[in-house]
Parts: sequence; C-alpha cells; structure tokens
Amino acid sequence: MAAPAQNLKINGERLWDSLMEMAKIGPGIAGGNNRQTLTDADAEGRALFQKWCEAAGCTMGLDQMGNMFARREGEDPDALPVYVGSHLDTQPTGGKYDGVLGVLGGLELIRTLNDLNIRTKHPIVVTNWTNEEGTRFAPAMLSSGVFAGMHTQDWAYAREDAEGKTFGDELERIGWKGEEEVGARKMHAFFELHIEQGPILETEGKQIGVVTHGQGLSWTQVTVIGKDSHTGSTPMPMRKNAGLGMARILEKVEEIAWSHAPHAVGAAGHIDVYPNSRNVIPGKAVFTVDFRSPEPAVIKDMEERLAVAAREICDDMGLEVELEKVGGFDPVTFDPTCVQAVRSAAERLGYSHMDLVSGAGHDACWINRMAPTAMVMCPCVGGLSHNEAEEISPEWAAAGTDVLLHAVVETAGIVE
Repeated sequence: MAAPAQNLKINGERLWDSLMEMAKIGPGIAGGNNRQTLTDADAEGRALFQKWCEAAGCTMGLDQMGNMFARREGEDPDALPVYVGSHLDTQPTGGKYDGVLGVLGGLELIRTLNDLNIRTKHPIVVTNWTNEEGTRFAPAMLSSGVFAGMHTQDWAYAREDAEGKTFGDELERIGWKGEEEVGARKMHAFFELHIEQGPILETEGKQIGVVTHGQGLSWTQVTVIGKDSHTGSTPMPMRKNAGLGMARILEKVEEIAWSHAPHAVGAAGHIDVYPNSRNVIPGKAVFTVDFRSPEPAVIKDMEERLAVAAREICDDMGLEVELEKVGGFDPVTFDPTCVQAVRSAAERLGYSHMDLVSGAGHDACWINRMAPTAMVMCPCVGGLSHNEAEEISPEWAAAGTDVLLHAVVETAGIVE
C-alpha cells in the first residue's frame, strides 16, 4: 500500500476536547476517573462514544460481550476491515487517558479522513473492548479474551464483582448486550494506541513507542501458614511467623527478577495478612507474586525458582506453604509488518521514537492471536498510570494519534 502524505495529521485540539468531554463522565475524587466497567457511568460513556461515531458517519455494531464496533466503510466491500481501538472503562482511581486515548484516537482518525475526504480500500472499525481493566470483574482483558477464544462466554458471564453481581447480569442491566456472536468478525489488521504506563519514553525524550513485544505474565498465589500467637509473650524461638516467611519469600522474588534484568520484573501487589492485628504474630499470609518477561523460558525459570525458594524458606522456619498459579499469559510478538507500519509512520512524520516492550497487558495482546497486530505508545508524565494523577500532554496525544492515523491508512490503502 502507498504511504500517506507527510502532511496528513489529525486535529489535535478536537482530540483533546473529546478526551476532556469523556472525562466528565464518571469523575474520580482527585481529578481522574472512576468509570468502572458495566456501571451506569460506563453506559453513559458508551452512549457518548456511539453518538460521536454516528455523527462521523459510522455504523455501530455490538456483540454479546458488549464490545462496540464503529465502522467506516471502505471502497472494496469484500476487503477485511482494519481495526483500531482500546477501552473506555477505568480503574476505580483511574486516569483520563488509559485506554480512552486509543478509542478516541481511533474516532479522531475517522473524523480526519472525513474532513479531508480520504477514502480507503479497506473499511476501518473503531473498537471499544469491554472490561479491559478487570478491576470489577476479573480477569483483565476479559471481553477481548472471549473474542480471541481464550475464555468461554458463559464463564465470562459468570464472573462476579465484590458484591456478587455477575458480568452477564450487569451487561444486560446497563443495556449494552448485543446480539452479534463474539469473535465472528474477521480482521485485516488491528492497531492499538495507548499511553506507555511507564517512564521509559519520557526519560529517553522520545515521542513515540513502537511496541514490538508484550511481556508474558505469571501470577502465583502463595499461602504461608504459621501460628497466630501473642507478640509479647511468645518467645522468639517458639514463633511460627507467617509474615516473616512472606517477607523472606518476597526478598527472593526481588532477587529472582533482578537475575533476569533488564526486561524481567517481579513483585507482590496483593497481600493479605491474618489476623492483621497489632499484637498478634501473623498465622497466615496470602500474597500473589506477579512475574513478567517477554521470554517464555524466563517466566518458567522464575516460577520454578519461586517454588523452590518458598518451600526451602518455609521448611527452615517450620511453616507450611501452598503455591497456586492463578493467572497468566504467554509473551506476545507483534506482527512485523504492522510494527514496521508504525515505525515508518513515526519516521515519515519526524517524531522521535524507540522500540518498546509493553510491560502491561492490553487487548492487543489477545487480538494478536486473531489478526496481525501492533501497538503505538505515547509518554505519560512520570510513567504514572492506574492513578488519578495520570497525565499526558496534548502534543503527546496528537503525535501518537498521527502515527496511528498513518499506520492505519497505509494498511487500509488510500483510494486515489
């Protein structure tokens, strides 16, 4: 396909206005957003997105997982569409850009093509994937996972939130359950624009991240069993301190991750200590170790070394330990042709860029199993995300969307 002209750019001011307008729906308490999936705020955000898409001349499709597909027709009715998009749902204390930039950047792409009366051979479809965050209904990337055949729809419908409400019931309640079969759509390619959610681009002074790989992920839930006892009257040699056992295991997690620098990472984010009382030595600790790497062999090594270390530590301390793998996915290698389309777009537009490995999971990681896929990233201030203080600049947003526009149009083909 012919490359778009160098002067083809989006309307950055219009994109920013759309981001700010969407941010009014489901406001957080500290300047960000709380627009969790399948809430009334999510329904309101979806309605605004549909209104904007229809005003841009798109038709809206909706599948049985609530995934939204806004289609701009192409000149070849038999050509498979080029898809773009991300998600509109947020964390409970989320920012205004995580996911949302990818959806509204896709919409701005459509608006720009309309402004300039540019037609493409392939249709272009802007997607809002349901429940990418996985905060209210675990796991993350739930609906794109069903689309890609990683989960069954019935299993997804049965996911429960903290109040015992199910995904299926809440999807129906907010009125965004479609009739279309999930995963029936065929794609020519898929592109996702996202904020980096890390500090690398800003630190390196780069405007664009060309995402070549996505890290694989392994979640292991570790349960350490000791004995509750009084902190003051239990002699040190007679203690079975599950909290101390956890601390020593977590030191090993750090050591294991560092041994595979620079791309491997590891930590425990979810930790529960029982009975969690000031004057009681913990009798039980439950925590989830999160290991990530772009190399499958590295993930396997980290899992195995964790299991050996945890058992050795607990045996030495007279503690019991149980390990259960509770989640994970394989590393992702994005499509070389799509990745090159992103890299070429950045070069054509004169934006500074570098290759990146995505440290977070994204819908693109599942869709990559179904179609050629790539990601574009822009910096975020301080690498901060999943936080209401998450921030990007209008210039970063525009540059990322310009690159998305060029990569998508090159892939979809301009009709002269």
